[in-house]
Amino acid sequence: MYLVVGGAGYIGSHINKMLYQNGMDTVVYDSLVYGHKEAVKWGRLEVGDLADPVRLEEIFSTYDIEAVFHFAAFAYVGESVENPSKYYNNNVANTLHLLDAMVRHNVKYIVFSSTCATYGVPEKMPITEDMPQKPINPYGASKLMIERILADYHHAYDLNYCCLRYFNAAGSDPDGEIGESHDPETHLIPLVLMAATGERENIKVFGTDYPTRDGSCIRDYIHVTDLADAHLRAMAYLKNGGESTCMNLGNCIGNSVLEVIEAAKEVTGKEIPTVLAKRRPGDPPMLVGSAAKAEGVLGWKPKYGDIRVILEHAWKWYSEKKCY
Repeated sequence: MYLVVGGAGYIGSHINKMLYQNGMDTVVYDSLVYGHKEAVKWGRLEVGDLADPVRLEEIFSTYDIEAVFHFAAFAYVGESVENPSKYYNNNVANTLHLLDAMVRHNVKYIVFSSTCATYGVPEKMPITEDMPQKPINPYGASKLMIERILADYHHAYDLNYCCLRYFNAAGSDPDGEIGESHDPETHLIPLVLMAATGERENIKVFGTDYPTRDGSCIRDYIHVTDLADAHLRAMAYLKNGGESTCMNLGNCIGNSVLEVIEAAKEVTGKEIPTVLAKRRPGDPPMLVGSAAKAEGVLGWKPKYGDIRVILEHAWKWYSEKKCY
């Protein structure tokens, strides 16, 4: 049985579905602080917090856990700057509770949800795994700390891990069963769709004078279903004897903020009021990752690389009012 920690959240729920589709039994462990009970349509849901070692012990004692997918984390960059204690306690200290439970119960495999935020502001593009990791906010620093902890646990306790550094997760389940919903919402694509429906007055473009093709920031958008596929491949790789490692997950293709808005207009057939605003502090002009390592090691390539397809899937779920 696979334990999906944070499996009621956006990315975790899509992995949980794909595990089910591949005939694997799952138990989702989620505090539901940001996760959605309605997103756990497969496997078992156990409500609990990683801050509670007693509850964790109960889970590992009740179920025959063979491996873990770990998605539970606070992930608002601005909030992490304002309240770093919240992030280091939740993301780092609570992960130690999880890893210690794994060690006690001899669970040897974990796939960890990391982030491109561990790189900070890279000096060149595309970003490769051998580039320096210099996070510029506590969120990115907390994920980097966990990567280091996993390396130390591997050395000391033979805990095998794969850290997957995401770029911008986007889109929704192509079947329309689950999708992306955050409170507060900070991700560009949901915000653009909310502007398309009139739920938001407009969408703000922060900066149009960057050294990019249209002056707006460029980011690497990766479909959440492609992320799910990479996680299953990473787990199979570990269980087949693969060495513990970290790798990027991205499309290797960047789309600017203005390009996303224009594509959303085409997909939705609606006007999207746009306001041009000043740059936000700390926003790099471009973040695009190389996924060559994931392709070479896992045989993984994104299936849904086109930003219009990503938007079509997101719009299908959002427009049918399946938001939680």
